[in-house]
Amino acid sequence: MAVAASIPVAVPQPRAFLCAGWYNLPMLNFPADAELLQKYVPAGTELDLWQGRPYLSVVGFQFLNTRVYGVPVPLHRHFEEVNLRTYVRRRDADGWRRGVVFIREIVRRRLIALIARWVYNENYVTMPMRHRVVVPTPALPTGAARYEWYAGARWHSLAAEIAGEPSPLVPGSEEEFITEHYYGYCRQRDGTTLEYRVEHPAWRVWPAFNAKLDCDVAAVYGSEFVPFLEGEPTSAFVAEGSAVIVRQGVRL
Repeated sequence: MAVAASIPVAVPQPRAFLCAGWYNLPMLNFPADAELLQKYVPAGTELDLWQGRPYLSVVGFQFLNTRVYGVPVPLHRHFEEVNLRTYVRRRDADGWRRGVVFIREIVRRRLIALIARWVYNENYVTMPMRHRVVVPTPALPTGAARYEWYAGARWHSLAAEIAGEPSPLVPGSEEEFITEHYYGYCRQRDGTTLEYRVEHPAWRVWPAFNAKLDCDVAAVYGSEFVPFLEGEPTSAFVAEGSAVIVRQGVRL
């Protein structure tokens, strides 16, 4: 008797929570200490290492055309964000899921911070912010991305210069390691972990020069990060960015 072939059943995806464009992302990267970062690692995950070391990245970018559950929120569609993050991974039945843990996220829109803290328990704070982005063109072959935020009676900044056309990611490169993390993980108030998927195509990147974090690290992030963030970044690049979808979180 013939046996009917089984038909794969599609696993339903969580609903899209946020749709937006994330563009012009300077990423300054710093090797860090596993002991320092361990307390930020949510349950069920472990630090994801680049060449045997955990990394911190300070990342700035533009949020464009933001919609929450498909609805554009007036006066909250276009804004800046600067975040400090590290990298983790979680093994499931299909292998490793590589993700990001945000240590602090800075925005200038209070409602965005309130929603992110309420829905995901992410560590968002609000500060005055501004930015200046110049994308290279044939007529203007050099450009720059600069993001600034105001705290403690001074402006802090994250900046990098770029030139020419962005290039596709090189497999096995540090740029691929930093950008190719498609999950977010955040510890919840009861100690459990929320996992959410971030969907976007692979980004093209510009190598960065004159990259600099001009920041009172102790005041903005805490004194424990001073030994790692006050020096020069070991690498820096600017990702072109794209449209993204952030799915609703699932508790592990």
